[in-house]
Formats: sequence, structure tokens, C-alpha cells
Amino acid sequence: MALAPTRQPYRFTVEEYLAFERASEERHEYLDGVIYAMAGSASPQAMAGESEDHGTICVNLVTSLATRLRGSPCRVFTKDLKVRCGSYRPHTREGLYAYPDLVVVCGSSQYHDQAQDVLVNPTLIVEVLSPSTEAFDRGEKFHRYRRWLPSLMDYVLVAQDRLVIDHYQRTTAGSPAPQEQTRWELETLEGRDAHLHLPSINCTVLLADVYERIVFSQAEGDLTP
Repeated sequence: MALAPTRQPYRFTVEEYLAFERASEERHEYLDGVIYAMAGSASPQAMAGESEDHGTICVNLVTSLATRLRGSPCRVFTKDLKVRCGSYRPHTREGLYAYPDLVVVCGSSQYHDQAQDVLVNPTLIVEVLSPSTEAFDRGEKFHRYRRWLPSLMDYVLVAQDRLVIDHYQRTTAGSPAPQEQTRWELETLEGRDAHLHLPSINCTVLLADVYERIVFSQAEGDLTP
């Protein structure tokens, strides 16, 4: 007996997603034709809401970076700005449109269209990790960032359950370099006295500032504030 075909979800075009998103009061991300509700959404399909620590770390990062970048050609954007990953063609159903926790752009911002709500040239992207998003942030999302964002020089993953930051930095054998000559080096920072150095934006941030007001369990030992 022949098996009935499995019904596949409808795959939205990028134009349909952007029209839907711009009319929505909630945030949604887009991945290869599928629309996903963001954390904190009232939708039952949404991820779990953001924790208090997640929000505190994001505010600390924005404050630290914005203060240090004042007067420079670099600007900090919060999680209300989308980033496009993937080539764009009319009616395409491929690509990633994501809301990073924090984005820095140096120089003039470049956008997907005249609405100026989809950035295509980030210099730095920061994600604060959550249990529901960590695997995607480290895996498929970073893969697409590396492939489709030639302007991206630093990708920073911030743990919220321990005092640890993973900093991926793009290195090249010349500029501009072919894709196969581009490499990403990982530096893992641990402890309150460690410094996150971001050469692409000429900025250094103390981990103590990133984790200000975050209280860890006693199991974290000397990482406890």
C-alpha cells in the first residue's frame, strides 16, 4: 500500500516574510522559507522568553560598547535590527534573516531595501546564548554568517550561566582574500578580570562590565561575583 505523502509546511518568499514582519507587533526570524517567532512572543510556536540575566547582559554590552565607540565611525544597534544572510533574488525562498542581540557597523550602514530595517554589512555580531538557541547560534547561524557576510570581522558568543565568552575573529591572508583563504580563530575568555579585545572596532571590554549585576551559583567558584 502506498504511503500518503507527508504534508510540508508552506515556504514563504522573502518578500512575503518582510511584508508580514513589518506589519507585525512581534519579532520573527526567517530561515529558508519558514518563519519563526522570537523569544518573548505571545505565539505558542515561540521560543521560551528571554531570562532576566539575558536582558541584563545585553544592556551591559550595549552600554559598554556605545560608551567606548562614542566619536568613532562605528555604531551599536540593538536586537530590533535584522541582518540578512544569503544572496537575494526576487521570489526566493532561501536565506536567513535574523535578529542578533547586538550589532556594530563601522562606516556607512548598507541595507536590503529602502525600509532600512535589514542590515547587510555588520562588522561585529554578539549573541547572548540561551539553552533554546545555543546550538543554532554556534552551528547553522555561524555557518551562514561566515559564508554570506564578508564585512563580518568578529562573532562573539556570551554565556549567561557562567563567566565565559567565545570570541571568533576573522583572519585573512591578504585583503580582500578569497573565501577559501578566510579563517576564523577562536579565543575563549574566562573570569572577571579577562578582557574582550575587538580590533575591528578598536575596542576592549572587561568581562566584569559584561557580567555586572549577574549573580552566579556557588558552583562557579571564583567566578562568583
